[in-house]
Amino acid sequence: MNKLLVATAVFIALNGCSQEPSQTESAAKVETAAPEKMTEKAPAKPELGEWGVDLSAMDKVTDVGADFNRFVNGSWMDKFEIPSDRARWGVFDQLRERSTEQVNAIITELSAKKAEPGSLEQKVGDYYATWMNVDAANTNGAAPLKTHLEAISKISDKSGLLKEMAGVHATAPFGIGIIPDPADTTKYTVIASQAGLGMPDRDYYLKDDEKFVKFREAYKAYMTKIQDLAGISEAAEKTEAIYAIEKQLADIHWSQADNRNIQKIYNPMSPEKLKEIAPEVDWDLVLETTGLKGVDNIVVLQPEVFTKTAKIIENTDIDTWKAYLAYHFIRGHAQYLSQDFDDANFTFFRKTLSGIEAQRERWKRGADLVNRNLGEAVGKIYIDRHFSPDAKKQMDELVENLRGALEERLHQNEWMDDETRKQALLKLSTFEPRIGYTEKWTDYSDLEINKGDLLGNALRVVEFQWKQQLDRLNGPVDRDIWPYPPQTVNASYNPLLNQITFPAGILQPPFFDAAADPAVNYGAIGAVIGHEIGHGFDDQGRRFDEKGLIRDWWTETADKQFKDRSSKLVEQYNGYSPIEGMHVNGELTLGENIGDLGGIQMAYAAYQRYKAKHGEPPVIDGYTGDQRFFLSFGQIWRGKMREDAIRQQLLTDPHSPSVYRINGVVRNVDAWYKAFDIKEDAPMYLPPEERVKIW
Repeated sequence: MNKLLVATAVFIALNGCSQEPSQTESAAKVETAAPEKMTEKAPAKPELGEWGVDLSAMDKVTDVGADFNRFVNGSWMDKFEIPSDRARWGVFDQLRERSTEQVNAIITELSAKKAEPGSLEQKVGDYYATWMNVDAANTNGAAPLKTHLEAISKISDKSGLLKEMAGVHATAPFGIGIIPDPADTTKYTVIASQAGLGMPDRDYYLKDDEKFVKFREAYKAYMTKIQDLAGISEAAEKTEAIYAIEKQLADIHWSQADNRNIQKIYNPMSPEKLKEIAPEVDWDLVLETTGLKGVDNIVVLQPEVFTKTAKIIENTDIDTWKAYLAYHFIRGHAQYLSQDFDDANFTFFRKTLSGIEAQRERWKRGADLVNRNLGEAVGKIYIDRHFSPDAKKQMDELVENLRGALEERLHQNEWMDDETRKQALLKLSTFEPRIGYTEKWTDYSDLEINKGDLLGNALRVVEFQWKQQLDRLNGPVDRDIWPYPPQTVNASYNPLLNQITFPAGILQPPFFDAAADPAVNYGAIGAVIGHEIGHGFDDQGRRFDEKGLIRDWWTETADKQFKDRSSKLVEQYNGYSPIEGMHVNGELTLGENIGDLGGIQMAYAAYQRYKAKHGEPPVIDGYTGDQRFFLSFGQIWRGKMREDAIRQQLLTDPHSPSVYRINGVVRNVDAWYKAFDIKEDAPMYLPPEERVKIW
């Protein structure tokens, strides 16, 4: 029932700075020693330019106050073409491509070794080799589906239907996962969420725009095609019935903005209460099937949706549900089947919905699969080669400088009363930064990987990950679990544990360069650090206290002041329209926008602290230290995106498009106006009283 996907709910809330979704939380860890050596040395000079910013990317003809994004990145935007296998391209994508190549080199080496059965080398090598053997997958065709589709076809009653829906590999109208309990973050609890759609969001089913009508037509064609490929009879008729279920679910689903509202989605209840609000479903049977028999608390994110979903389950005949389950099993595992299944999946989900022109090279997709599913098996080697002790040391200093900068800003905050300020300072003091890599690594001993069994390996990985969650359900929360392996290019904040995480993968130029001008590092990784710290105080993160508990520690006065300021930010972003007919959703993106704005303000304050200690930096290439700070900030968020991908982002992604992560932010920052002498007649100019100041 997509248990692992449920972890993307806001409670897990790994509020990554990247616009690409974070991976599901890793499986449980076992103690192991940290690497004994890190061989990579800091470069003698910055990777980009002479001091850390690529000046050739700039468009100096554009006035800095007219379009700062274009001033910093215009030449690059004019010349760069998005790779044919990508929906977007920016710094994150650039570094992920590098990480993929680095991981692939490690996989290739591991695969070349004569591996003992059951060893990490055997599992990584066979997993990857099986993925790369397209000829074998084509020979097998739809055969790997047979056992699973036969099991679905044998369902004869409602109990059998619910057992199948509760299975770890099923797509169902509800999802279940395990997270730290928001009422007591020292222990775990169960979380339940709306689910069951095949397209990215409810709006793909509901919007009347011509583009979305065509998406729906293409989706139905895709549904019929992969059922035909699987040998399912009367595929076109079944497509209509399956789509009708999904349309009913879309009609009742909450919006993305509502789904990130802590006050709406935090609904703890006993299994008995869940039975009361959704009596048509045998929840005892569902929980027993998932391995959760005996749990006494479930956080139901959308109670009204569960009430209506249960009625849909009850009022839809079993044969239609069987068709739905069979289709979604095929759809969810198409990439692990023959080329025709994989191509059909790519054509609809990547080409039609996102505008991507070509399928990503298979070896790159294979390296990404290893990253997601066996990432820590190669992670220790990765950090030994690509993460220096000096980088970790400098990051430690940067984090403390950012924390100190926010502490000063909290003390100086004019709208926050003393009672709320005291609680905010307490929360800040308990932030736990994690840099580089985990000190506990996933134990893959119980994961079976068989060479030649492409679909079976994928299924066993999911079973392994779910078992790891179940095994820790009744124990204390493990604060040493990382959400992703060290080669990941992202950063995140977890409000339930009050942790900020910066894996080694993001600690590379242009985000961080040990040889770069300090202004560059403060404007880049400093802003990212500030962004993640800021999530602890954004519109939803502020609902959690220093222990990660949902608790209202705000006075009525401070709460109103915060809402007044954040509502102005919502209004600003609601006005941005990257493509005709669609606007940024200021409510959906509010948390990330607060993170971006607070991040740059914290980073700038930290840079001023650095200058106070080390002296005013010299002018370089005609740019002052403060100007270099903002140029660096603009450089890290540069990006280009295909129109259909922008459309999808506006509906589903809490991050704003990259141009507004630059222009939408700096126009609220007084120091940017001063650094570049921005005048009142500049198109980006905001009067001081209209500039949003929160943190």
